Amino acid sequence: MSQSCVPMPVHSTAGTRECDCLAHRFGNAADNRLRECRYPSDMTDAEWVVVRPLLPAPGWMQGQGGQPEAYCHRAMLDAIGYLVDNGIKWRAMPADFPPCDRVYAFFRRWRDRGLIREFHDRVRGQVRERAGHDALPTAGMIDSQSVKADAVVGAGTRDFDGGKLVNGGKRHVVVDTLGLLLGVMVTAADVGDRAAAPSCWNRWLPLTIAWPRSGPTAATPAVWSSTAWPRSPWSWRSSSVATA
Repeated sequence: MSQSCVPMPVHSTAGTRECDCLAHRFGNAADNRLRECRYPSDMTDAEWVVVRPLLPAPGWMQGQGGQPEAYCHRAMLDAIGYLVDNGIKWRAMPADFPPCDRVYAFFRRWRDRGLIREFHDRVRGQVRERAGHDALPTAGMIDSQSVKADAVVGAGTRDFDGGKLVNGGKRHVVVDTLGLLLGVMVTAADVGDRAAAPSCWNRWLPLTIAWPRSGPTAATPAVWSSTAWPRSPWSWRSSSVATA
């Protein structure tokens, strides 16, 4: 579900006790104490200046119902960043962050509406444009890693990788030509990159060329054709992409 942004000037909050997030400007976040940054995982003011304009506008600002948010968006993102960085449980969230149930509700809403991916794609597009590339990539690279799984993991996501001699699952990671993440997909360990690639492309971006990370054909890209793919999943030929 695509969400619009609310464009407005963003200024660094260094040395002030103010926040310019949407929850502070238009919601009820000002009713709560403004949190001080204190952890390595917290965004710096310079990072917040970049992130703030890319955040999707909440539903209550677009006439979709719901109450104005009561907690700072920057504090919410810092809380999620702290959880990911430290591998803690939601209920182990430090007390200086918003309540853990509110942070989880914020994360779940973003996850269920596809806003995490949308936000990530916006940031990636901006980085690509600053590097002189189009925001939307047309070429990428796929690689995978097999990981041992416990016996209780279902057979649908667990199998034997004969090459790595691992019984478990496999992470397929797709990046663009700058090394920026496009997506991650988890399959059983016996699924190779060739078999996983069609689902990767259909799920994320309309890539036209892809390089496998390893194997006998690693130096040669696969050229995607939306009409030819069902008949010939990988059409190999030599090619070069200078600005993809």
